[in-house]
Amino acid sequence: MAKGDFYSETGDVHGVSRSSVCRIIHNVVTSINKRLHNIRFPRTNEDILHTKVMFQRSCGLPNCLGAVDGTLVPIIAPKQNEEAFVSRKGCHALNVQAVADADMRFTDVVCRWPGASHDAMVFDNCALKEHLEATNIGHLLGDSGYPLKPFLMTPYLHPGSPAEERFNKAHKRGRVVVERSFGVLKARFRCLSKSGGCLPFAPEKSANIILCCFKLHNLCLERGLPLPDISSDNDDSQTPGEFIHECGRGGIQRRNELTQLFSR
Repeated sequence: MAKGDFYSETGDVHGVSRSSVCRIIHNVVTSINKRLHNIRFPRTNEDILHTKVMFQRSCGLPNCLGAVDGTLVPIIAPKQNEEAFVSRKGCHALNVQAVADADMRFTDVVCRWPGASHDAMVFDNCALKEHLEATNIGHLLGDSGYPLKPFLMTPYLHPGSPAEERFNKAHKRGRVVVERSFGVLKARFRCLSKSGGCLPFAPEKSANIILCCFKLHNLCLERGLPLPDISSDNDDSQTPGEFIHECGRGGIQRRNELTQLFSR
């Protein structure tokens, strides 16, 4: 997973067959996913407060619980519903949604949607959206590909005042953490990056490997392992496309309240 090597190459290095490599990798990945539970969205008052404080220190925006974005992980063309997995970039992929905190730890991951799915649709159908909507405990930061909601702050597309421009700059400082987290993840686990080719598995097995890499990323941060160099070829993120959102009054009002903090 770190190199994205072909199974035959890995098998030759260790003196085992290609089929053994395949079986061993999936056994280990399944075992890690069953035993390692370190992708946790803040739920306790202490964790929520800590997350908000760290984000406010980094970007100046209060009440923020994370930054959300989607990234593409290339996979081999599946045998069923092949066209649904063709992403905006023309490759077969899974569109993986993740939330990162200010320390680049992933606190929520959804890796079951085909590459043609839009980021906004993925978020609209995730359990985290329902949780934030029901509890009103804070908001996430997302790019302009997401709808503006009381629990999901997006930037102004056409800022019309200095305060709105300053809000956008603060928003960008906060949201960039999820992009950096994706970069570190794919630099550490090349099997998720286009530089490593693609995952040669069905979507279900690919999702299992992707989730394992996210968990190991968090484990590396917890153990203090050095961060890898992030190169430009790790940019497999979705780009905000043409998408019409209905912005309710609640989202507009919440963003206006935050913008007032930058009016002076």
